[in-house]
Amino acid sequence: MQDELENDTAGRSDDSGSTHAVPPIQGFERELVDQETEKQWVPVSDRKIRVGIIGYGVCGFGADFSFQDHPNVTVTAVADLVPEQCAELARACRCQKMYATGEELIRDEAVEAVFIATDAPSHARLAIAALQAGKHVASAVPAVFGSLEDADALFAAARSAAGKYMMFETSYFHVNLYAMREMYRRGDLGKLIYAEGEYMHYLGTPLAAYGGWRAGLPPQWYPTHTNAYHMGVTGGSFTEVSCMGRPSPIPHMQAKNRYNNPFGTEIALFRTSEGSMARTAISWDIPGTGDETGRIWTEKGTFDRVFKGMDGKEAPLIKRPPLPPGVEPGGHNGSHGYLTNEFVEAILLDRKPLVDIAQSLNLTVAGIIAHQSAMRNGELLKIPQYVL
Repeated sequence: MQDELENDTAGRSDDSGSTHAVPPIQGFERELVDQETEKQWVPVSDRKIRVGIIGYGVCGFGADFSFQDHPNVTVTAVADLVPEQCAELARACRCQKMYATGEELIRDEAVEAVFIATDAPSHARLAIAALQAGKHVASAVPAVFGSLEDADALFAAARSAAGKYMMFETSYFHVNLYAMREMYRRGDLGKLIYAEGEYMHYLGTPLAAYGGWRAGLPPQWYPTHTNAYHMGVTGGSFTEVSCMGRPSPIPHMQAKNRYNNPFGTEIALFRTSEGSMARTAISWDIPGTGDETGRIWTEKGTFDRVFKGMDGKEAPLIKRPPLPPGVEPGGHNGSHGYLTNEFVEAILLDRKPLVDIAQSLNLTVAGIIAHQSAMRNGELLKIPQYVL
């Protein structure tokens, strides 16, 4: 099973011990990130959750979220369709038990929770199977792949399941979005008036993805990194959308694809559940430095990388809390370890995870409808709502 990203990370060694001089793919750069170093992580339990990881791929995605290093986790089993990658995943996670498919791992009664790090088209199918088997589920993004029917089925499975569901949307623990959410919760921002998000991932040459799922991918089918810059702050949703698409000038994106998608860039304007607006831009074909960020305008000021009040003064940045010993922040602006710790603590404390099933589907489905709007030349469309 392929992970959601397709290239090797920089400096990952092969079995011979040599190191590949490959630049890190977008989002996997290791950055200096802010944490509250004056504080120490406090465990909420001494229990260890038995986790199974499905999917490794050529960038090692399944092992990059530090499940194997979390003091409250034992990686019990791993799975990947490619035997060599399955073995490498097992080594990385210090795990002996391997399965050839995710379905086999899900049937293992010793596994309490699964992390689905496979190709995007299989996320919903595996998540539903795991929830129905009584497991807790963490899934890479998006929650579903272009299908409203799958969204409804996943929502039904999660609502009736004993286990918890969380989508690992990395933007939720970006340094700036974490601070935005904390300030919003404290009432320091007032009402959000407008939000923007961009995910620019230039793909000048085709990417090798399992089953070729990325070839021709509608940009707004991969929307959660951008949509998080409203939903991940307020907990709200998008209710209506008008989206415009730009036919790609890149030859490999002009070819006929399984999605009948002509666009390499899609820009959407949303109305939010709070009556404000948000704009998101997702592109595979705008040359230049990739970007994965956002900003907000509020009643009390603006927030891009820092918050600037109406008086022009900047507020100190709220730092993210310390992580458990051994758990690295990881890629995507140091979000990986935080997502894992949030999922683990939600299980141990029997509480709702930050990116729960309703948030996950609202983040994802808004993009599916946005692409429909782009295919209808920007027609304003209603977006289904998921509410717990």
